[in-house]
Amino acid sequence: MRFNRSTVFFVLGLCTGIIISSISAKTNLPDKTAFERQSIRDVQSGHQPENRRTADNGNSTVDGQPSDILAKNGVPGFSRQIAHKITGELRPGDTLSDSLSRHSEIPSRVKWQIIDKLSSCLDLRHLKPVDCYTVFLDEDNQLLGCEYKAGPLESYSIIEKDGELTAKQDPVSLEVKTQYINGKIKTSLFKAFSRLGERPSLVYTFADIFASKIDFNREPRPGDRFEALCEKYYKNSEFIGYGNILYVSYIPEKGKSYRGFFYHSRDKSGAYYDQDGKELGTFFLKSPLPVFRLTSEFSWKRKHPILKVVRPHLGVDLAAPIGTPVRAVADGKVTFKGKNGGYGNQVILSHKNNYKTYYGHLSRFSRNLSTGERVKQKQIIGYVG
Repeated sequence: MRFNRSTVFFVLGLCTGIIISSISAKTNLPDKTAFERQSIRDVQSGHQPENRRTADNGNSTVDGQPSDILAKNGVPGFSRQIAHKITGELRPGDTLSDSLSRHSEIPSRVKWQIIDKLSSCLDLRHLKPVDCYTVFLDEDNQLLGCEYKAGPLESYSIIEKDGELTAKQDPVSLEVKTQYINGKIKTSLFKAFSRLGERPSLVYTFADIFASKIDFNREPRPGDRFEALCEKYYKNSEFIGYGNILYVSYIPEKGKSYRGFFYHSRDKSGAYYDQDGKELGTFFLKSPLPVFRLTSEFSWKRKHPILKVVRPHLGVDLAAPIGTPVRAVADGKVTFKGKNGGYGNQVILSHKNNYKTYYGHLSRFSRNLSTGERVKQKQIIGYVG
């Protein structure tokens, strides 16, 4: 194949959820449970994760017992008897105020007390549906306490201490288990992991480790094998999410095998190294997307699917859902961002050694991306059109 080595093309095309990655010269999705994995890392480090959630189902009950969370905070009971226990769940589009207002049992002054106290430890601008809460009132409808759950990894409570109400984020206890996973590819890496009962997030993370070595959209073949030793987190025996992948290997039926070992040191964040101690990674990722369906190969002579004429197709077409994040394949500088004829929304990056990469037919650009800005490898620059 004859390439201009100074140019690398990635065209991400519009076709009902199709992303087209065109390459002429040579190329995390953030994990996708990226939030899932980041939340676990936050729990491990003691950092309070950014909150992203809102909620209410309108149910109310009366119960004279304090909640489990409030009891676990060292409060065996309340100074006054609980007369009302009101439960709620945020609905789509709700604010916490909207949700609390649907409960006639909660006085307006109590509603604003709850909002004021929770805002000290919970970002109320980023609530989500299905967040749930419980409000405890005494016989005079005075606030005794409140608990708010924003998913399995985030729990907050308002408690009375020394005559004053205070809010705090509650600690979350997780159990970590290390599990060995192995399998063989029949059709795709994605389906191979799915047969093992694993979530897509693990596939994305696995593929991302070898992103500079293997293009999992094109290179896997039936009979290829893979292994992974990964951490899994549980809360009360319920699977919460994945931690680090400690070891990975990919063994093609024919060709070179790849292995990666996770290592974390005090002066450097965790990274993957091969069996010779060299860090995995090269100048270019082999694909701006991790693992999606291949729809068309690179060819100098391909019959156009619509025009029915033979013409060069200097790229590889990949199918992905609309809105899938598109990554920069290498560190670079944004030299163009905007509409560009038949390429639609396009981003052009310049890299070392006079390489350029082109990303076209994007549904939208990454927020705050601007011409002249420097971007890092794997940084999201736009989304599939």
